[in-house]
Amino acid sequence: MTKYVINGGKPLNGEVEISGAKNAAVAIIPAALMVDGVCRIENLPEISDVKTLLQILKEMGAKIRVVNKRTLDIDCSRIGTSIATFDMMRRIRASYYIIGALLGRFGRADVAMPGGCNFGGVRPIDQHIKGFTAMGANVTVRNGIVSAVTGDHLRGATVYLDVVSVGATINLMLGAALAQGTTIIENAAREPHIVDLANFLNSMGADIRGAGTSDIKIRGVQRMTGGFYSIIPDQIEAGTYMAAVAGTGGRVVIKDVIPKHLECISGKLREMGVTVVDLEDSVIVQRDAPLFRTHVKTMPYPGFPTDMQPQISTLLCLAEGTSTVTEGVWDNRFKFVDELAKMGSSIRVDGRTAIIEGVPYLTGAPIKASDLRAGAALVIAGLAAHGRTVIEGVNYIERGYEKMIQKLTSLGADMKIIFERDEPRFKKKIV
Repeated sequence: MTKYVINGGKPLNGEVEISGAKNAAVAIIPAALMVDGVCRIENLPEISDVKTLLQILKEMGAKIRVVNKRTLDIDCSRIGTSIATFDMMRRIRASYYIIGALLGRFGRADVAMPGGCNFGGVRPIDQHIKGFTAMGANVTVRNGIVSAVTGDHLRGATVYLDVVSVGATINLMLGAALAQGTTIIENAAREPHIVDLANFLNSMGADIRGAGTSDIKIRGVQRMTGGFYSIIPDQIEAGTYMAAVAGTGGRVVIKDVIPKHLECISGKLREMGVTVVDLEDSVIVQRDAPLFRTHVKTMPYPGFPTDMQPQISTLLCLAEGTSTVTEGVWDNRFKFVDELAKMGSSIRVDGRTAIIEGVPYLTGAPIKASDLRAGAALVIAGLAAHGRTVIEGVNYIERGYEKMIQKLTSLGADMKIIFERDEPRFKKKIV
């Protein structure tokens, strides 16, 4: 069992570099399945989700060459299968993007239902299925396998998403890139990593316009060839380190970011009394006074991101007064609240809203991460708390954060990883 041990109460100071965007990488890697040639992808984050997706592609027949630790050449030109097996798919939610990629390339996909984080609610794929059906696919879900088949290729169609869905927007973009005709996705998600995926596909020969708006138009092409692409910085990793500085105090320069992508996060931190200064490709975050209460509602981009909700909820535990956090994207994303209660927080959850009474301080305790962003929030709590915090379930954290311990300790955090083996088993000696 792997755990993080944090001795809290130390301010963070220095500089930290942000890695490539996890949410972009897990869409762009499956997109390589559609390219008839070599894709060189740069600025890939060194995280377990990326490793898992690369392993899935290898099992399907892709050739992958390591250029350096953040750059890979991926060649899927000789893949001849439309089947992705259960064993690898179950470990990662973003593996469902393989459905769109395989449908676009082969007109058929047989893909095991994905796994990944479970933070209290089911992540449905009904909007994905609706879109693929409109594009001419026959989709069935039986015994944990999604089977989708077309007569030959997907056909262009106009698809209106009933809810703004990042996953459905990405999957339909993938399928439509090689479809016959033109596809229009209405009420599309607008997140930065959707724009990044569109830019990647266009650099390989696709014809996608409108990414970053609510209407995306994709003219299907017959073939995409290889090329070079560099992934954007990770908005959520940057926001997490911004929140960590706000929780502990100190001053940190967060480098290699796109400040515009962080405006929704920076704005809330400023409301709480945190100083955030935007530079060309970095932000300076400083906190040397008490945190103020505020109210937060998560919404699709450019609203406050749901993937930052646990982190800012943790900060508000230390703010003066009463704050509210309303989860506007998922039905239930407050499982981490029970762990914060062990550290002395005062949070009451009513449906999609958490009412948070600020406390003078949190106290270190043994706690457990239940998903990726909740795990990041618990790290922030441990950094800000008085005393020693031990976090289990860190495999979730390592799904999306590259070298978190190294980055935080370089800023002055007292934090380490420990590996605990099972207790040795002794056989009784029979006399």
